[in-house]
Amino acid sequence: MSKKADGKDNDHGREGRNSRPLRADAQRNTNALLEAALAVFATSGVDAPVREIAAKAGVGVGTVYRHFPQRSDLIVAVFRRQVDACADAASVLAAEHAPGVALALWIQRYADFIATKRGLATALHSGNPAFNTLPNYFDMRLRPALRALLDAAARAGEVRTDIEPDDLLRAVASLCMSAHDDRTDYTHRMVALLVDGLRYTASPSVNTPDSRESVGSNRDTASSDRPDRL
Repeated sequence: MSKKADGKDNDHGREGRNSRPLRADAQRNTNALLEAALAVFATSGVDAPVREIAAKAGVGVGTVYRHFPQRSDLIVAVFRRQVDACADAASVLAAEHAPGVALALWIQRYADFIATKRGLATALHSGNPAFNTLPNYFDMRLRPALRALLDAAARAGEVRTDIEPDDLLRAVASLCMSAHDDRTDYTHRMVALLVDGLRYTASPSVNTPDSRESVGSNRDTASSDRPDRL
């Protein structure tokens, strides 16, 4: 191989080595920006100054615009990140808990998501075309996640078998959006009562040892051991 070719290969090697930390830094900046934006939107609304978001994330204003040229880009990214986190939590909870507990914990997790979504509500209902795809994304990610949890709990005899994911998602959202003064404790109690109602007419004949244990612990787990974030 010629020296020129060797030199080009060496250059590519140096570029590859140098680019990896930059990509990692960019990802860290993006994560910091999305976390900061979520917090700022919740307290100051989606029209909060960009410099406030940048300061909370510990980056410059230019970094915000480099990652998210339009404010709508940032709002969409925050919303999708929250939806993904909520949807992904379903499989984690299903792997770590009995079916009834996993369902109760996820519903409380979803309630927390709805609470954070309040800060985005003004923008999401503004009619901006940039947000038109978000309802479909919401359904595409959350409906199957809840369906899997419901099916597992129904097979274990812990909830009734005629529950539709859409009905439950809307019911929880209605409870959360009607809560006054951002009282999360009140919302959690109301959601726990809703979860209790899912057990009405559930068939005990298919209960497994794990499911029988979860029926007794579900209410306490949902209220006291509920993880704030996964």
